[in-house]
Amino acid sequence: MPDDSAIQAALARAVTIAARGPEHGPNPRVGCVIIAEDGTTLGEGWHRGAGTPHAEVAAIADARSAGRDVRGATAVVTLEPCAHTGRTGPCVDALTQAGVAQVRYAVPDPGDASSGGAAVLNERGIPAVHVPDAGASALTRRWVTAMRLRRPYVIAKWASTLDGRMAAADGTSVWITGDEARDHAHHVRAGVDAIAVGTGTVRADDPRLSARPGGEESAHQPLRAVIGQSETTGAQVWRDANAIALRTRDPHEALAILHAREVRTLVVEGGPTVLSALVREGLVDEVNAYIAPALLGAGPSAIEDLGIGTMSSALRGQDVNFQPLGADILVTAHFSRGL
Repeated sequence: MPDDSAIQAALARAVTIAARGPEHGPNPRVGCVIIAEDGTTLGEGWHRGAGTPHAEVAAIADARSAGRDVRGATAVVTLEPCAHTGRTGPCVDALTQAGVAQVRYAVPDPGDASSGGAAVLNERGIPAVHVPDAGASALTRRWVTAMRLRRPYVIAKWASTLDGRMAAADGTSVWITGDEARDHAHHVRAGVDAIAVGTGTVRADDPRLSARPGGEESAHQPLRAVIGQSETTGAQVWRDANAIALRTRDPHEALAILHAREVRTLVVEGGPTVLSALVREGLVDEVNAYIAPALLGAGPSAIEDLGIGTMSSALRGQDVNFQPLGADILVTAHFSRGL
């Protein structure tokens, strides 16, 4: 059997090719590398999106197309092979039929329907062993969170001044940040399943909520969701059928509706009422705060009262990153409440 160094090398390669898959969609990005006893790569593949072959099937096909026999080989996968029939057949069956001798996977599958693949393989006499890998975990973080919590992975996004204002006292907010920060936000939009705002934001700003990285409409346009019970008929957000009205003030209900529509990653862009409701309920997994070097001194804050009365109760992010974007800076922080 391949030694640990060969398996780790194959896993690193699997993570790299998994990243070629789409960030958006109901399925995770997964990579698979099949190696021989001496560590030689026999085949590799990655999942290209819902309805296409899973990574394991793609890797088997890659090996066969090159005339390589995978019987007795080791399949190294970033995610535990699935054991259910969805848009495609179970990966455990494909691996069994191909005759692989063992499987190493980096992330256990948390899905209600898709999990349990390792147990199935072990029962069939094909050892399936969990080999944790930070790269694979980072790659699947959003999808794993969504599947565990049965709701979308929620990214709270806002642009604010140094003193935390989302708009001036007269309500104007165009533009707080510069071109680079706004373009980055469009790239984020292009990689998620849905964008949500409250009815107040729709009435005040009439946003298009489209993904336009580099100034061009992205091939993938996220579902546009409007949360709230106020009427917004005629707004740009309703320009086509790729939009949904979530007529509720309950953030849990809103997220449940989106999860049922296979929304796995959601960006919430405002306003303060919706953002604050999600934070208060512990429903925000990540914050993307674009901060401009400007001061207003008055105007609406990015987040409203959270009911926190003392510094020791402050909500503090983890895995914090800072990215300069022209004159602005993006602060990204992750929150793990509920996991």
